[in-house]
Amino acid sequence: MLSRPPHAATVVGSGPNGLAAALVLARAGVKVTVVEAADTAGGGLRSSTDTHGVRHDHCATTFPLAQASPFFGEFGQALAGHGLELATAPVDAVHVLDTTRSATLHTSVVDTAAGLPGTDGRIWQAFFGPLGDPADRAAKVTDEFLRPILHVPRHPLLFAGFGVQAGLPASWSWGRFRSPEARALLAGIMAHAFTPLNLPGSSAAGTLLTVAGHAHGWPVAVGGSQSMADAMLAELAALGGSVVTGMQVTDVSQVSGADVLLLDTSVEDAARILGDRVPDRVARSWRRFHRGPAVAKVDYTIEDGIPWSSPDARRAATVHLSGTADQVAAAEKDCWQGRLPRRPFTLVGQPWLADPGRTVVYDNRQLNPVWAYAHVPAGWTGTAQDTFDLVTAQIEDAAPGFRDHVVDWSASDPARVEATGRNNIGGDISGGANDLVQLLARPRLLRPYDTGVPGVFLCSSSTAPGGGVHFMCGMNAADRCCPGAGAGR
Repeated sequence: MLSRPPHAATVVGSGPNGLAAALVLARAGVKVTVVEAADTAGGGLRSSTDTHGVRHDHCATTFPLAQASPFFGEFGQALAGHGLELATAPVDAVHVLDTTRSATLHTSVVDTAAGLPGTDGRIWQAFFGPLGDPADRAAKVTDEFLRPILHVPRHPLLFAGFGVQAGLPASWSWGRFRSPEARALLAGIMAHAFTPLNLPGSSAAGTLLTVAGHAHGWPVAVGGSQSMADAMLAELAALGGSVVTGMQVTDVSQVSGADVLLLDTSVEDAARILGDRVPDRVARSWRRFHRGPAVAKVDYTIEDGIPWSSPDARRAATVHLSGTADQVAAAEKDCWQGRLPRRPFTLVGQPWLADPGRTVVYDNRQLNPVWAYAHVPAGWTGTAQDTFDLVTAQIEDAAPGFRDHVVDWSASDPARVEATGRNNIGGDISGGANDLVQLLARPRLLRPYDTGVPGVFLCSSSTAPGGGVHFMCGMNAADRCCPGAGAGR
């Protein structure tokens, strides 16, 4: 933290956290310049159009945490004024166990509960109702848990209640349900943590995603994820900020003119940029910081829709694949231990079901974008063809005949995921492993945004509260270097 408010700031990296930090500082009257290595700003929010005119999202495509974020509470109206629109599909998410069984997540806790067998509906309501119903209670939960763990709670009872649930192993959380459908639904949501689901704290990410989803749904950005980046960039320009693209920063001397420097970079890149300026105590904690499993991603252009065996999956923006809760857990454990699962946990995005404008008529065919990735071990060296075969096989199992709908595809193995997003080291899109240690100390327990170098702060998803498009790593870091900048918090 500086002894006086900064007059000028440079932010390295234009992903959602870098842009969030830039907006918070610019609104506080700081002159902000964002520096981006790529030719297009947006980081994980970038989108591009294929030869058929179909728009694909490079990394993020669904935003369960965006509207639940305190950042969105501060800037959502301004971003809407620049054209940002979030839209949900008729169904938020479906977990497909096999060709005859599935379970559905609705925005409504009541509707979700109503679709679960036996007494599991009542158990679901008892579990999630007190945490996220009504929506203002969900906002209090996310406000508490989208910042560093060590803080004075504003809502102690909610903090304690959520903390108890979040600290459980995910397998304990779904163990309270009786039906395979309810257990698998919760296991699939909790698998977003990329961590073994029998470890303490492995419930945290999934519980937060479910609470936020029951308050706001799991929306997509109309027009593609780039529209979210574009709205943030437009608001930054309106506040007097500027962006420089095509400039890769390799040493702090390249960006030394401002009072404050914020790095929306990986811990590894921050260490390289700052070099021996980083004090030993910080450097040691950064060296202990470790990466989690990777993703293998495929962008498909398909004709019409996916022929899911589950009717609800044909209406869902997000579909989870990997079988039963035990099979999900086995797959996540394999990835953590460096083995490629026989049936990897796979996520499928169908953004046109929430945003019909994503459908393109080409050569008298209706074409749609499908976004999909499988969890794979860190360092998996499969080729683009291997990636396509792996992910396609998971979809085909739940949607026989899917291959016949594929018009075109582009696959990204972990190495390419890193090449197209410098923070995704080894194909890890979460900014680092999500085990209990790094949930608490990300990348270190005390002052997670401080680099130890005067005036330089880290604001990427390698800091608290971690991965996901919630903007809070950036907002928290901006508030750290310019106290009070995150007004309203």
